[in-house]
Amino acid sequence: MLIHHDVNKQQFTADIEGHRSVLDYTLAQNVMTITHTGVPPAIRGRGIAAELMRAALAAAGAARWTVNPACSYAAAYLRRHGS
Repeated sequence: MLIHHDVNKQQFTADIEGHRSVLDYTLAQNVMTITHTGVPPAIRGRGIAAELMRAALAAAGAARWTVNPACSYAAAYLRRHGS
């Protein structure tokens, strides 16, 4: 799965079978606040949101940003998998 990180839009995306999944974030004072994750119903259940989270966490780690999981999925993911 190819995940694209658009730094200017502050968004990670994955395009699969004509459907776009997204993870949106804001960045302020080295804190990445994950505000939204979304996967269209047609492609749910394939672990796409988890892949987007892994990409976001990897980018945050590389940049030494702290992660604030404001969206419910991000918070649940971090509870299950840790940061």
